Amino acid sequence: MKVLFLSAWYPHRYDAMWGLFVRKHAESVSRFVDVCVLYLFADENVKQFDIVEQTTNSVQEVYVYYPFTNKPVLRPLTKAVGYVRAFWRGFAVVRQNFGLPDVVQANVLTRSGVLAHRLKRKFGIPYIIVEHWTRYLPQNFNYKGIVRKFLTRVCVKNASCVLAVSNMLRDAMQKCGLKNGNFQIIDNVVDDFFYKAQKSNAEHGFRFLHISCFEEPHKNVKGILNATKQLLQQRADFKLVLIGTGQDWQDVVQYAKELELPDNVVRFVGEKTPAEVCRYFAESDALVMFSRYETAGITFCESWATGTPVISTSVGIIPDCLLDTNGVLVAMEDESDLCAKMSWMIDNHKHFNSDEIRQTAQRFTYENVGKRLYDIYSQANEC
Repeated sequence: MKVLFLSAWYPHRYDAMWGLFVRKHAESVSRFVDVCVLYLFADENVKQFDIVEQTTNSVQEVYVYYPFTNKPVLRPLTKAVGYVRAFWRGFAVVRQNFGLPDVVQANVLTRSGVLAHRLKRKFGIPYIIVEHWTRYLPQNFNYKGIVRKFLTRVCVKNASCVLAVSNMLRDAMQKCGLKNGNFQIIDNVVDDFFYKAQKSNAEHGFRFLHISCFEEPHKNVKGILNATKQLLQQRADFKLVLIGTGQDWQDVVQYAKELELPDNVVRFVGEKTPAEVCRYFAESDALVMFSRYETAGITFCESWATGTPVISTSVGIIPDCLLDTNGVLVAMEDESDLCAKMSWMIDNHKHFNSDEIRQTAQRFTYENVGKRLYDIYSQANEC
C-alpha cells in the first residue's frame, strides 16, 4: 500500500522540530506501508520553486519551498496561488518517483484537507484526517472565519476517517459542528529509547521535571513557580528542573528571580535534544505540568515511557490515560492544590512502580501506533 502524507506542519530546513509528531506518525506506519510526505513551505528566501527530495528513516519526503511577496496587499494572494502551484509541482514529483497513492493522510486542517479532498475528486483516492491543533479548544478558540469553517466541514464530512490525538480534542471538534460518522483516536509516538531509559539511583534528592515551550497562556509555568515558592516555605528537600525555550522563556526566568527562588533549587536548562530529555527523565522522580490546555501532550507519554509519574491538570490525554498507578491530578489554576500534590509526591513517589508505569505507555510505541494507522488505511482503501 502507498500512503501520501500532506501536512500543514512538518520538520523543514528552518525548524527541525516543527510538526515532528507528524514525521513520527509517518515513520511508525512505514513499517507496514510505503510512505511519502509532501510538504509545502512559503519561503521568503527563494525566488523560484525549490524542490528537495530526501529519505528519513524509510520515509520519502518531497519538500516544495515556494516564493511569495512580502507586500501586505499582495501577500495573501501570492501565498495562496503559490501554495496551489507548489502542490501540483510537488505532486508531479510524487507520482513520478513514488507512484499514485492508495490513501492520503491529511495532517492538521484546513489546507491539507482541501488538497486531500481535491485528490479524492480527481483520482478517487480516499483520505483520512489526523488533527493536532488546539484551535478548537475553548481555552484557545481560534476556529473562525466563514470560508475556513465551510472548507473544514467539507473536508471532514468526506474523509473516510477523522483521527484526533485525544478524546478532549475530538469532543471539541464535534462541538464546533464537524460531523463525520467515523471519528477515532490516534496516539502520538514516543521514541524507543525512552522505554529503555534506566532510572538513576544517584543521591540527588527528589527532582521535579517540567518540559515546556514556554508559552505562558498555554503552559502556565509561572503557576508552577508560585506553587514551588509555597512549597519552599514548607520544605526544602527537592529540586525543580525546567527544560525548553519559547516566547515567554525570558519573562519566566525573570519571574523566578523576582520570587527569589534559589538557583540551586530551580534550574532552567534550556532546549535539549530528545535523547537529553530522556536522560533528564531517568534522573527525575516526577513530571509536573500545570497547563491550561493541550491537544494531547507528548511529554506525558514520554514521562510514562520512562516509568516516571505525572502531576498534571486535566488536559489533553490526561483524562484518557491518568491512573492512580501513574500519576496524580491537580485542579486547574489552583496553585495551593499544586503545592499540596507536589509535597504529596515527594513523600509518596516510592509507591509508584516504574515497570507498571511503562506498561501503561506501550500504546505509544512505533509498532502499536503504526499498526493502528495501517488498520485504518486498510478500511479506508476497502470503502
